[in-house]
Amino acid sequence: MIRLARVGATKKPFYRIVVIEKDRARNGRSIEVVGTYDPRTNPASVKLQHDRVQHWISVGAQMSDRVAKLVAKFPAAIAA
Repeated sequence: MIRLARVGATKKPFYRIVVIEKDRARNGRSIEVVGTYDPRTNPASVKLQHDRVQHWISVGAQMSDRVAKLVAKFPAAIAA
């Protein structure tokens, strides 16, 4: 599964977009970090490795709802 893992301090959220087994804890050991998401900047900043996201989707990984929205909002053409 491709989902968010929170790594920021208290009241200062910062997220990594990670590939992780579905049944692991939110901040458990991930397989690979494929991007970051910082909601505190204006506008929110997202850095994605689109080639790695596509690779994991091609081998069966599913995106969480929030990650799917982020990928749709920041397509590869803009981020590259």
